[in-house]
This record gives sequence, C-alpha cells and structure tokens, in this order.
Amino acid sequence: MKNKLFQLARSFVEKAKQTKRADDKQKAKNNLSSAFANSTYAEQKQLREMQEELRP
Repeated sequence: MKNKLFQLARSFVEKAKQTKRADDKQKAKNNLSSAFANSTYAEQKQLREMQEELRP
C-alpha cells in the first residue's frame, strides 16, 4: 500500500515549485509535515529533500 500523505505532499511540492506562490509553498510545507510522521525512513529522506527544494 502506498502512503497517500507522501504522494499528496509530493504533488503539493511540485505545484509550489511551479507556481512559486506563498500560499502554495505553505500548503506544501504543511503536507510535508503531515506526511513525515506516517512515513518510512526512506520516505522521510525523500521528504527532507523535498523540504530543501522549497527553500529560497
């Protein structure tokens, strides 16, 4: 079974990177936080990388 929160976070990060809007970035950060608690170690590593992508 795939982690829905992880998939959702990834899609929000991609949208935030494309639009560069502050509210999209905040939504992405919120979804990353939600996904982190319910993720495997490998997913957590990817989530950290996604967090870095959102930094200016």
